[in-house]
Amino acid sequence: MEKLEYLFSTPTIKPASGAVLCGVVGSGNLEVLIRPADTATSCTIQIQTSARGFGDIWQAVLTEFISHHAAGGTHIAINDMGATPAVVTLRLAQAISQYAGGLR
Repeated sequence: MEKLEYLFSTPTIKPASGAVLCGVVGSGNLEVLIRPADTATSCTIQIQTSARGFGDIWQAVLTEFISHHAAGGTHIAINDMGATPAVVTLRLAQAISQYAGGLR
C-alpha cells in the first residue's frame, strides 16, 4: 500500500449534514469518505492505494477535480483498489454532490 497526501486551496463547500461515504473498496474501485475539516478554504485529500508509483497521476486527477468543484472545509479520505482516473473522478463527484445535499 502507498499513502499519498495533498492539500488544495479551494472555495468553501457547505455540508448538508455530516460525513459522507461513497463507493465500495474492491478490485478496480474505491471508496471516498468526506468529512468536515477545520480550515474553510482548503481541502486535504489522503489516499491509500494498492497501486504504487502513480502519485503524479493522482495529483493531475485531483487538481482537475478541484478546479471544477468547491471542496474547502473538507477532509477527503480515499481507499483505492486500482481504480482508473475516470472511476476516481466519478466517485469524487458523487461524494461531493452527496456531501452538499445532492445525490441521495
